[in-house]
Amino acid sequence: MHTSDVENAGPAGAFRGAGSVSGTGTGTGARPPAFDGLAAAVLDDRGTVVGWTGTAQDLTGFCADEVHGRPVRELVADLPHDPRRAAHVPAAGRVRLRHRCGNTIDVTFRTTRVNGSADFLVLAAPTPHVADHRHGAALLRALSAQKGITIALHDANLTTVQTNAMPDTPDGRPVQPGARLSDVLCAEDAEAIEVVLLQVLETGVPVIHRNQRVSWRHHPARRHALSLSAFRLEDARGRPAGVAALYVDDTDQLRARRQLDLAHAVAERVGGSLDVVRTAQDLADALAPTFGDLAAVDLAEAVFDGDEPVKRLGGGDPHLRNAALAPATAHWPPGIQRGNLVPPLSDHPLLIRFQHGETVVYDRDDYIALIGGPHAAEQFLPQDVQAVMVAPLHARGLTLGAIVAWRTGPSEPFTADEVDLMRHIASRGALAIDNARRYTREHRAAMALQQRLLPPATTDTPAAETAGVYLPTDRGAGTSGDWYDAIPLPALRLALVAGDVIGRGIPASATMGRLRAAIQTLADLELEPDELLTRLADLVQRLAAEAPPGDHDVMGATCLYAVYDPVTRRCAMASAGHPPPALVRPDGTAEAVDILPGPPLAVCGMPYETTTIDLEPGSVLVLYTDGLVQQAAHDVCDGLQRLTDALATSCRPDRALEETGRTLLGNPVDEAPRDDATLLLARTRAVPAEDTAHWPIPADPAAVSDTRRWAARQLTAWGLDDLLFPTELIVSELVTNAIRYGRPPAQLRLIRHHVLVCEVTDSNTAQPRLRRARTTDEGGRGLFLVAQLAERWGCRHGQSHKTIWSEQPIARAH
Repeated sequence: MHTSDVENAGPAGAFRGAGSVSGTGTGTGARPPAFDGLAAAVLDDRGTVVGWTGTAQDLTGFCADEVHGRPVRELVADLPHDPRRAAHVPAAGRVRLRHRCGNTIDVTFRTTRVNGSADFLVLAAPTPHVADHRHGAALLRALSAQKGITIALHDANLTTVQTNAMPDTPDGRPVQPGARLSDVLCAEDAEAIEVVLLQVLETGVPVIHRNQRVSWRHHPARRHALSLSAFRLEDARGRPAGVAALYVDDTDQLRARRQLDLAHAVAERVGGSLDVVRTAQDLADALAPTFGDLAAVDLAEAVFDGDEPVKRLGGGDPHLRNAALAPATAHWPPGIQRGNLVPPLSDHPLLIRFQHGETVVYDRDDYIALIGGPHAAEQFLPQDVQAVMVAPLHARGLTLGAIVAWRTGPSEPFTADEVDLMRHIASRGALAIDNARRYTREHRAAMALQQRLLPPATTDTPAAETAGVYLPTDRGAGTSGDWYDAIPLPALRLALVAGDVIGRGIPASATMGRLRAAIQTLADLELEPDELLTRLADLVQRLAAEAPPGDHDVMGATCLYAVYDPVTRRCAMASAGHPPPALVRPDGTAEAVDILPGPPLAVCGMPYETTTIDLEPGSVLVLYTDGLVQQAAHDVCDGLQRLTDALATSCRPDRALEETGRTLLGNPVDEAPRDDATLLLARTRAVPAEDTAHWPIPADPAAVSDTRRWAARQLTAWGLDDLLFPTELIVSELVTNAIRYGRPPAQLRLIRHHVLVCEVTDSNTAQPRLRRARTTDEGGRGLFLVAQLAERWGCRHGQSHKTIWSEQPIARAH
């Protein structure tokens, strides 16, 4: 509604919508009836009434016959005493008129001379009505002048009487009186608003701040957010006369609020994952369909592997691959699919701007030209695209990829504010993706180091066949230094190890490598499990002392060390704060081994205890780290019980251990593993009794020859005649040393497998020493001779004895 429309509406228009306000009377008479209209009378040049209208009768109560020919001063209650002034008819003023009922009425009047006559036309209305009109007109002018506020007055048929609406029409004309809402708005929007206005008209209940989305009829793609308030208009007698509607355009505020919500959503959703693809998908999901109808995130191929992308300028192959699409259920063209390469791009000016870090907006034609023309558009352009925005993912001087947002159908074009918003979102998204990329690189390096430091996945020894499986978790900052090991020992024995280093990433993997090397060295000394863990704990303490000051408290590990002897079929084990192993017996039953754990390796001064159990051939000993059984909602005991239940089901004699391990880690005890997990399964074997032989050694030097003859007979019985000569020499030297330097009781044991093992055990725990004898020395050549005849030799200690052993390969004898 224009201001001129309000000013030219006249008093009559205002009185018709001013309600039932009447003039205020004076005196003792009753209040005059409500007056609705504009009173008119005609006076001659002497002030005599010569014309009287029905509205004048309504105002004063006097009919035309009663006032016709009478001076008008008789109707005025407060004429001046000056006769000349009393005869004068002013152009405008305010007087009090007498009412037929005896009251007076305060009226405001205006006079004008009738053309071609000496008569005057007098128009009058109660002063309160005139004041209401002036205030209402001033209010209407003020509201009409406010930006974003539209006022519309509708009659009872909802036809527009007055409005200041200025729709975006091709001719730029304002809405004219007599128009309907459907002449201005889209049909469905006009119908929705008319329903609201009719309800207000019928019930009289106003509508306040009703949110309404509308589109102009000539621009259906552009949606406006309006706040509608509507009030019923009534005449002086309280009858419905129409509806006044007030529309406040909230489009800009709603857009700003929506953009702020989108920025918050991106801040909350993006960056919570250290996976590159997951981060890209979170970014795409935040943008579609809120910002664009469709959204995609394309990343440089190097980023998927954690590497830095190469900077590229100009057209050609961008070396980008799609990482995320949203919504996933949308109908995407065949060329835009997860994992697909972005097609070669033409050398478009907007592409150069993008490659220099700008966020650019393409219309449909520009985008088709960018991707290679209409033929490529069939493969790479979504249906009914109207506008495309492409923002670079730029971080630390690297362009990691691009965000692409499409608007399709009757969508609004991208605005400058939205370009700024996308620039902000792309900056945040690029930092999140770069963090994930750098984590991927570090994780890959740690994984490579971890895999290089781990032993072969499977081993096959006389003591057992083993299978190890390592499962890294996707949480945290990298690998956690979990490891396993299967170490062959002399006399066909096998050491089994599982450990878990405190910390994550490359430092944890490096510490794991040092501990694994230390255990292998200590295992070669053939220490008892408790003694080995004690020495390993001392090593960890030294490593902690060498660590930087801030890392002293995070240097540590847990470890389980077990040694299985296939001859005695016994397994000795000790734990340094590590979960107990599980045992699956040949009959399929599974249980946790009852072992007393000692403190973790970072704690010194506390003893470890060796536990020894008997194992039947075909038993499966299971070592693992806590990542396999530790759960968020349950304790380790519950996880261990679930593990033993799973082992009883999946660990069968006819099933390969490696397959069983993959099954257990493929369906972990915890629904979402919180830590890396390792699993070592060892199916035990036994050396047959006929492949071992024992001979007690008397404490008499003459027993050397008897022992030598016994050994020769045993080798002949085994068919190892080719090893008679070296074996007789080895037995002679070892038995001689046991009699001369050892303590009874003593024993010789021979074991036949892929090697021939000769063992001499005595009760002296002193360590034998290999040395080179001088020419004049009478002794000192025994162990030197053994070392020359055997493939390898050594000594191991028990609590009250020692055993010197040698090995000769049987295969070389044939």
